[in-house]
Amino acid sequence: MAPYESDDNTTAGEADDLRAARRRKAARYVVPVTVMGVAAATIGLVPAIADSGDPDLPGISAQQLIEKIAQSDVQQLSGTVKISTNLGLPDLGGLEDSLMSGAMRGERGGAGGEGGSFADPSAKLMELASGTHTVRVAADGPDRQKVSLIEDAAEYSLIHNGKNVWGYDSKSNEVYHGTVDDSAAKKGKDKGGKGGKADKGKELQAPATPRDFAEEALKAVDDTTSVTVDGTAQVAGRDAYKLLVEPKQSGSTVGAISVAVDAKTGTPLKFTLTPASGGAAVVDVGFTQVSFAKPAASTFDFAPPKGAKVTEGEKVEKAPGHAPKSHAPKSGEDLGKGLDGMKMLGEGWNSIATFDTGGKGIPSGTKAGGEFGGFLNSLGDKVNGKFGSGRVFSTRLVNALITDDGKVYVGTVTKDALVKAANAGK
Repeated sequence: MAPYESDDNTTAGEADDLRAARRRKAARYVVPVTVMGVAAATIGLVPAIADSGDPDLPGISAQQLIEKIAQSDVQQLSGTVKISTNLGLPDLGGLEDSLMSGAMRGERGGAGGEGGSFADPSAKLMELASGTHTVRVAADGPDRQKVSLIEDAAEYSLIHNGKNVWGYDSKSNEVYHGTVDDSAAKKGKDKGGKGGKADKGKELQAPATPRDFAEEALKAVDDTTSVTVDGTAQVAGRDAYKLLVEPKQSGSTVGAISVAVDAKTGTPLKFTLTPASGGAAVVDVGFTQVSFAKPAASTFDFAPPKGAKVTEGEKVEKAPGHAPKSHAPKSGEDLGKGLDGMKMLGEGWNSIATFDTGGKGIPSGTKAGGEFGGFLNSLGDKVNGKFGSGRVFSTRLVNALITDDGKVYVGTVTKDALVKAANAGK
């Protein structure tokens, strides 16, 4: 994505908007990566604009509704999705300009500098971790999908068509091109697996539909979970049942997950994740318009515009199924696969991931961490216990405790639960 640029002609209102945008962007770099990584991974799809009225539908049990979702095999659809994420990240105050400057220099060097691109989906789609966004989606079977992030006077599109994956950022006029590695996935399936991993590359990253997140949430259903049918609703003009998923355990920051399921096709149309603390949904995504007709073939056509910078990326793994694979964890165990030495404590909704960084905690003071280290410390709450001392960094969904001796405890649990886990680890 293009860096923010100053404009001597900027009005006071535009300046306020620009500062607000910078503040939201910089929060990604200031809050510890552990918090943001988990927060991004747990982005769900919460209610978009629902039609009024509760349709009169035949009775259905929770088990039957879950089976209806599992048996749904919609291969073709198109529509508009509204995504809102409210993690409750802190205000950066007076350090926002200096932090933004350093953050954008680092991002440009990594994603948009030599060998990189502002159109690389691994960087661009992280914007969905905060704020409200409008996304257009289209799918035609397992080999054709398109996701377009609509911005002010700009658009970012991620297109998968056959063996090609294209990312295009109209603001910077940059193009990212990758190719799908079918061999790894086919090899895994031949061995009875769910698909292998490419020797070199990364999974296709894209915003998921409500179906993707609903399936992941339902995989986590166990004895610690209550699942019920919570009436009916209309979403994007379609009749739907509402499935309510709630933790039975206390101590989780997750209040409830609500999934609106299309009564005819079994396709989840809306996914809502609300926090135990109450208030607005933490993440909010759902269809505002949807069609299950076959999209036009031209929807998935793409050719780099004249003058665009084209960056060739590594091969990406073709995710099995009918849509790009999301990065939402289906369990605490899966969440820990990417970090060496990670252990999982507890079960169900109260699972806590812990690992040792091998170093010290957040640096502080002018010698150890300078202004940046001191600022990080100001964001967290100081805690003490048998484990020693540390700081808890919080969002409305994910909390992380980083001890002074470099151990990390993170999960969708309360601050007290993290301290208790750290004490038990001593």
